[in-house]
Amino acid sequence: MAATDIARQVGEGCRTVPLAGHVGFDSLPDQLVNKSVSQGFCFNILCVGETGLGKSTLMDTLFNTKFEGEPATHTQPGVQLRSNTYDLQESNVGLKLTIVSTVGFGDQINKEDSYKPIMEFIDAQFEAYLQEELKIRRVLHTYHDSRIHACLYFIAPTGHSLKSLDLVTMKKLDSKVNIIPIIAKSDAISKSELTKFKIKITSELVSNGVQIYQFPTDDESVAEINGTMNAHLPFAVIGSTEELKIGNKMMKARQYPWGTVQVENEAHCDFVKLREMLIRINMEDLREQTHSRHYELYRRCKLEEMGFKDTDPDSKPFSLQETYEAKRNEFLGELQKKEEEMRQMFVQRVKEKEAELKEAEKELHEKFDRLKKLHQDEKKKLEDKKKSLDDEVNAFKQRKTAAELLQSQGSQAGGSQTLKRDKEKKKNFQTGTKEESLATMQPRGPTTQPPNNYQHMANPVSSITPNLLDYCRAKPLSFHL
Repeated sequence: MAATDIARQVGEGCRTVPLAGHVGFDSLPDQLVNKSVSQGFCFNILCVGETGLGKSTLMDTLFNTKFEGEPATHTQPGVQLRSNTYDLQESNVGLKLTIVSTVGFGDQINKEDSYKPIMEFIDAQFEAYLQEELKIRRVLHTYHDSRIHACLYFIAPTGHSLKSLDLVTMKKLDSKVNIIPIIAKSDAISKSELTKFKIKITSELVSNGVQIYQFPTDDESVAEINGTMNAHLPFAVIGSTEELKIGNKMMKARQYPWGTVQVENEAHCDFVKLREMLIRINMEDLREQTHSRHYELYRRCKLEEMGFKDTDPDSKPFSLQETYEAKRNEFLGELQKKEEEMRQMFVQRVKEKEAELKEAEKELHEKFDRLKKLHQDEKKKLEDKKKSLDDEVNAFKQRKTAAELLQSQGSQAGGSQTLKRDKEKKKNFQTGTKEESLATMQPRGPTTQPPNNYQHMANPVSSITPNLLDYCRAKPLSFHL
């Protein structure tokens, strides 16, 4: 028999019986209180609003302390969430308070995705808690719960209507967190304008389907006050850490030239109403709503994505083991299918790469052949040119040799002819001397001119080799390399 069937039978057969005397389990609330007090409590607040609306100041005023924090600027490139955790002690009750502030919200020109970092942060806290729950060895009693319990949405005191950014952001967050809208710096507008502004905000929230947190009215002890406070939403608040002396008391207030605004005076603002509803009356309900509503919704969606369901199509309860086996088989089938697809894709890509490489190799071979042919043509041209130059050099050397030979022959012929002339001159000179001496010895008679033996002598240079001299004059020796 299944465990669910046994539980159903036990529930159906439950009877109420009287007690004959005191047993003692009426002390369970006291035990629970003592245990809770010893363990302490945690509460996480998310402050969403534009820079400069007094989020940090309101937190300091709410918890009557000074939280350390860096002032935000209007030059942030995007929305960033800054989380700070503090340990507070009041009487014998300890509270671990976490304040998450949206830095740079609404400061960008394009505000279309300003809500996404906030949603991702809230989901990240849900996911961390879910992972802790799904562990085999869980330590939830010591786990620091970082899920957001309350979201204070700060509305700028324009006096007209909600901005588009406010409507879109609250619509995206209403299923993930308890939204409490508040009008920040409400002393910036008059009482009549503030009343109209509240009505306008409420109507816009209803018309756009934004679900804000409603204080519970099912508990008789707080039903009346919570019902009254629901009618005052959104709260118009003022924050201040300065204390001024008003009458005989020191009170938190803001001093202006036209008067003083008291923070804890309900005629001036709704700060006291916010503190009562948020901390003193409904803090535990906010924690419970976060766990039972928003976290359960996130957990259910996550488990359904993982394949877990409460019942099958036949309305029979699902077994966790069967669900796990079915999901595992489905996962293995998908994994095998993806592996086959990846293998086919890999083979296809390898084939495509091989085709590309073959085409590239073919192009390289063609290019190599072209370059080889071009190289051969250039080499042939250079060889032809070299051959022609060698022929010219050989012809030149032959002409040079012939010229030198002719010149040497001419020089030898000219030298022998000159020697012969010198001998003839010497002989003629000796003959003439002898004749003169004979004439001086003979008696003087009529003067007779001696014969000129040189008139009929030919030109020794012209008679040697006229053709050789003409060739040398016409062809001077020159060397062209």
